[in-house]
Amino acid sequence: MVKNLQDCTTLHNGVKMPWFGLGVYKVEEGQEVIDSVKAAIKNGYRSIDTAAIYRNEEGVGQAIKESGVPREELFITTKVWNAAQRADAALEAFERSMTKLGLDYLDLYLIHWPVEGKYKETWKVLEKLYKDGRVRAIGVSNFQIHHLEDLMKDAEIKPMVNQVEYHPRLAQKELHEFCQKNNIQLEAWSPLMQGELLNNETLKEIAEKYNKSVAQVILRWDLQNEVVTIPKSIKEHRIIENADIFDFELTREDMNKIDALNEDRRVGPDPDNFDF
Repeated sequence: MVKNLQDCTTLHNGVKMPWFGLGVYKVEEGQEVIDSVKAAIKNGYRSIDTAAIYRNEEGVGQAIKESGVPREELFITTKVWNAAQRADAALEAFERSMTKLGLDYLDLYLIHWPVEGKYKETWKVLEKLYKDGRVRAIGVSNFQIHHLEDLMKDAEIKPMVNQVEYHPRLAQKELHEFCQKNNIQLEAWSPLMQGELLNNETLKEIAEKYNKSVAQVILRWDLQNEVVTIPKSIKEHRIIENADIFDFELTREDMNKIDALNEDRRVGPDPDNFDF
């Protein structure tokens, strides 16, 4: 049972990763991202998730520096973008990200999308970075079961994390089971379906029962399903509110009601039909 913001899941290599963090997708570089990350860290968040393509790694790095929290207490994730998915380019992309973030090491490095014919080559680079101690854990994002199976055929090191679109309308049951079976931690991006679920009647009823917001109910559902979650917000009061989910537990019946909302419906791109 996850008790607080600093509680962690243990990845298959023994590294501890917070169950709850802040995502910064579409948060503007500069003051906006600096303020957002600093507000999160000030209020107890320890995990921050960015990506090269978000173009805000410098601001994230600046906020980490200004936060006053020791580096080793934080868990920082970034991702290699599709255009850099070649051996030489992936290594350069990593160095660029590290320079922008101003960090000596990274906690988690992910392949952002499964670019066909390229992700295996990129994975080799991630394995080397991991073996060299530059990254504490490596993983993937938006990988379906067949991508994971294909990757693991040749991989020396199994991915530790798979970050995918995950919310009550896209519960990814089979993928989740596959990851659990293979000891790969599932992580949710867009857990609130970009706000689309906030007016859902079923969720509103459940939220009322617990005297919580719909967002809090969804994020609690993530955790009780053993899925790491990284909701995004730029408003401090919302950052605090999103994380106020450790003082209640959804019943099995309410979990089932939320499960029943699944429609296999995405708000983001389909990894099998993505214009890479």
